[in-house]
Amino acid sequence: MIERNGYLQQLIDKKENGMVKVITGIRRSGKSYLLFNIYHQYLNSIGVDDEHIIEITLDDDENIKYRNPIELGKYVRSLLIDPDQMYYIFLDEIQMVKSVKNPYLDDEEETVGFVDVLLGLMKKSNADVYVTGSNSRMLSSDILTQFRGRGDEIRVNPLSFSEFYAAYTGEKRDAWPEYYTYGGMPRVMALKSHKEKSRYLSDLFDKIYIDDIMKRNNIQHNKSVIDDILNIISSSVGSLTNPSNISKTFKSVRQLSISDDTVARYLDHFVDAFMISKAKRYDIKGRKYIGSPMKYYYSDIGLRNVRINFSQTEENHIMENIIYNELLIRGFSVDVGVVEYNYKDENGVNKKTNLEVDFVANDGGRIYYIQSALTISEEEKRLQEIRPYKRIPDSFKKIIIVKDNIIPWHDENGYLYIGIEKFLLDEKSLEL
Repeated sequence: MIERNGYLQQLIDKKENGMVKVITGIRRSGKSYLLFNIYHQYLNSIGVDDEHIIEITLDDDENIKYRNPIELGKYVRSLLIDPDQMYYIFLDEIQMVKSVKNPYLDDEEETVGFVDVLLGLMKKSNADVYVTGSNSRMLSSDILTQFRGRGDEIRVNPLSFSEFYAAYTGEKRDAWPEYYTYGGMPRVMALKSHKEKSRYLSDLFDKIYIDDIMKRNNIQHNKSVIDDILNIISSSVGSLTNPSNISKTFKSVRQLSISDDTVARYLDHFVDAFMISKAKRYDIKGRKYIGSPMKYYYSDIGLRNVRINFSQTEENHIMENIIYNELLIRGFSVDVGVVEYNYKDENGVNKKTNLEVDFVANDGGRIYYIQSALTISEEEKRLQEIRPYKRIPDSFKKIIIVKDNIIPWHDENGYLYIGIEKFLLDEKSLEL
């Protein structure tokens, strides 16, 4: 069993809190396993028997009847036999439940959906409800909003490097290259060869993610456009881009006219499916957000790599993507930092430029500035990385993460230098 102790603890902390626990994340990241195996075993360990754990997998054809919300609600309530005993209700892939016309009203627009079922179950004093889902927009709008603060989200990500490392059975020195090549989708760890891992990751795209997106958003055609946008994003991880730039790439490379709005809509679909995340640009001095362009990162680096046939394995971009994901896992909101810099050129003419900080990580007032650098073995490279830091007018912690396995150290400015594996394996590494 791959341990996912952080997520398990979140479930334990939220147990019987009167809210619906909404477990979200990209498909095949381990949401169902967390709930149906890890959490189920925990409940058993504290004395809850299986008769009081109700499990329904809604993407299973055996349960197709319960994609009708009326049938689902009726069935679950029929199992709540003992009013003095708590029942733990696990509903997997809740977005599979479709809205249907209310059969008791003549109003054609009156429908019943999964939210109605969950709201009804929440009123049962002996029901503790957990659902999983793979679409952020549907869940955030239908559950977290309509429940008016009574929906509690737990975001499950592909395996972090520390989770991967703990379960990795090979030589520990091989764990990092294995992870930055194939990522942290749990099933990948059970596969042996490059061919098996590559095929599995590729199948996730073609047979699950893209198919889901096209069905969910009623896209009849344009699969090739979806493929191309994903490939462009894969090639530009760590680079600023926007829908307009991607649209221009289509025109110049494929001689195909795709509007900015269409590209933006597809990008939003990828974000909703938890395939990618977008990091906005933040003006550090002005303390405000800057509009387009922004950066896009894959939720799993193996998914990014398979899109481009593992042909672009530059560790600097890969490191940046992995650091971004790790910061999200640790609960930070993460932006791309921009520092405006005014200077005079060799002719004494006033000039203005923007210096970039890879990440501004914020956790309720704790702010960290982070640069991802493959190496700083040359002094010129080190000075280039810390150049933006010297123009940030505050005392929040400034960190440079490098690929090399180094002993963490601070320079004369107080900036922390740390190796990537130390950062990823030690949750308290930012406090050094």
